[in-house]
Amino acid sequence: MLLTPLNVMLYVMQFMASIHRQPGRPFFFCSFTTPDGKRRFKSTKATEKKQALEICRAWAKAAKLGRDGKLTPDVAREVIGRGVADVFAAANREDMPVTSIRAWCKAWLESKQIEAEPSTTMRYKYVLERFTAFLGAKADRDVAAVTIADVGRFRDAQAKIYSRSTANLGVKVLRACFNAAYKQALVTSNPASAVDTLRQRGESKRRPFTMAELRRVLDACVDSEWRGLVLFGIYTGQRLGDLSRLTWRALDMDANTVAFTTQKTGRRVVLPLVKHLREYLLALPSTDDPDAYLFPKAAKANPSHRSDGFYRVLVAAGLAEPRTHAPTGKGRCVSRPVAELSFHSLRHTATTFLKAAGVSDSVAMEIIGHESAAVSRGYTHLSTEDLRRAMEKLPDVTTEEK
Repeated sequence: MLLTPLNVMLYVMQFMASIHRQPGRPFFFCSFTTPDGKRRFKSTKATEKKQALEICRAWAKAAKLGRDGKLTPDVAREVIGRGVADVFAAANREDMPVTSIRAWCKAWLESKQIEAEPSTTMRYKYVLERFTAFLGAKADRDVAAVTIADVGRFRDAQAKIYSRSTANLGVKVLRACFNAAYKQALVTSNPASAVDTLRQRGESKRRPFTMAELRRVLDACVDSEWRGLVLFGIYTGQRLGDLSRLTWRALDMDANTVAFTTQKTGRRVVLPLVKHLREYLLALPSTDDPDAYLFPKAAKANPSHRSDGFYRVLVAAGLAEPRTHAPTGKGRCVSRPVAELSFHSLRHTATTFLKAAGVSDSVAMEIIGHESAAVSRGYTHLSTEDLRRAMEKLPDVTTEEK
């Protein structure tokens, strides 16, 4: 076609967008050309001319990008988001609140530092750092640009590098992060809420230790702090992090109790010291500092190093294979398997021993700390003596069976 001034003018008019008002109709209509070349006449649902014009411009821009083959889901969302912002500005004579994905993640994390435990905040921090790194340059775009697909791809990428549990944790953290953005009207919906967590099928399941395995573990760590930590794990069922931070102040040797607040749930725990724990504690070097740690090496180590330390105990006990950095030929895209046995397995072990001894579910729950509102309604507060009678039924893992 010969490009004369008249042809150019006709071509421009063909694809121009305009707004119109029909007699008796409250809303302005937008006239624009769709990507297939057809002229569309659509209501803007706006009664104000400025608002209607901004809406019409957004539709026309999206249509042009579609004709040029440049309209992707992300581009469409950005066009719509920018159009909504322009409508908001036209109506309110002010700008909508805008922040980048990276800036919002940082601000949300800072707010969590006030109310969450340091270890919890660190888990949030690692997830958000990995997410922004995964997004690359997109992390510096408006927070409204995050899509369901972004979160889903991040989940799948994390599952290939780490475990499925770690990938699922990432989804849960992002749900909380973007739910806060939704409440502040920074996004119109929470993109992470539509992303499901991965099923755990196919991964190894945690299981309790057998009596024979426990004795092998105790033999493997007889000359280290791990013996005390393992005994506390068996006879209290508590988490490694909480046990690592126990101080002498937590002990009442006259009342034979240990008292502390769990880091994960903030639950106050007062448990009896059974015979084997008391014997272990009495054999430790004495100290005049009540705030000294029972297990100073474990207290100073970070969670990852503590987990690695116990894994080495399992290796020494012949219950795990040594880890190696040699290439497997499977690449980094294979999920790391979850071990059947870990320190957390001692919680399963303690629960199993209590059930085998005939202890009721409510008493076992009070000792181990598995909280359930449905069960809690079924019993009143249990005394330390109630717990002591239950825990005295636990088997002796320190001596060989005859």
